[in-house]
Amino acid sequence: MSTRVLPMTTADLDEVMAIEVVAYSHPWTRGNFIDSLVAGYLAWRLVDDAGRCIGYCVAMAGVEETHLLNLTVAPSRQGRGHGRALLSALCADCTARGDQMLWLEVRQSNDGARRLYARFGFAEVGLRRDYYPAGSGRREHAVVMSLSLVGRVHALD
Repeated sequence: MSTRVLPMTTADLDEVMAIEVVAYSHPWTRGNFIDSLVAGYLAWRLVDDAGRCIGYCVAMAGVEETHLLNLTVAPSRQGRGHGRALLSALCADCTARGDQMLWLEVRQSNDGARRLYARFGFAEVGLRRDYYPAGSGRREHAVVMSLSLVGRVHALD
């Protein structure tokens, strides 16, 4: 099955939200996505052969760096390289703009995502204490990860 990476628009948010609410205990709101699109953040969705959204990412471009804010693959489609495809598309776009670094935070308990990022070449560089809501008034730490884009060939990722 082939996939395509397409720009995300507000017209796509029903599909995006359907994935977001099943993928996370504390999902982004529709407003978070709308605000990101209005702000001009990088926002793409990954679609399958039938044009169905199976994943998406949102990232904020800065000066010679980008911050990945949300990368999600539908739980039923995880483990098939779709997260890697989204990361490759993001990295290609970042390097084309001349970015030097890609940054992200990930829940400390999200072992699957941390493995994906580590296999892709991200390094764990810090910890943001009590960064994410965790329910019942608790908070969860975020692991800060970075990826140098200097000299990286993303077509081979």
